[in-house]
Amino acid sequence: MRRYSEAVKADVRRRMTPPHRQSVAQISAELGIHVANLYNWRKAWRLQGEVVPASEKEPEAVTVRKRTSTPEHALASETPTAMSKGLCQTGHGDVRP
Repeated sequence: MRRYSEAVKADVRRRMTPPHRQSVAQISAELGIHVANLYNWRKAWRLQGEVVPASEKEPEAVTVRKRTSTPEHALASETPTAMSKGLCQTGHGDVRP
């Protein structure tokens, strides 16, 4: 396995962090370092508490979407239509009138 100097690793760390935020693939292509090495270095830096983004893109706001469909596990007898018609089961196998 090839060993890389601390200077090379420092250059890679600089390229990965803002404002550069280069991707692992881009750094690998430019420097000829295998992507597995780059991912291992990034993981080690993160474990040491350094902030090393996973992407060259700027972080975006998290979007929360409201569920619009009925869950698959919901029973047909528990749908709003069945409830309004008084066809819901009581849980004992009986059907409410």
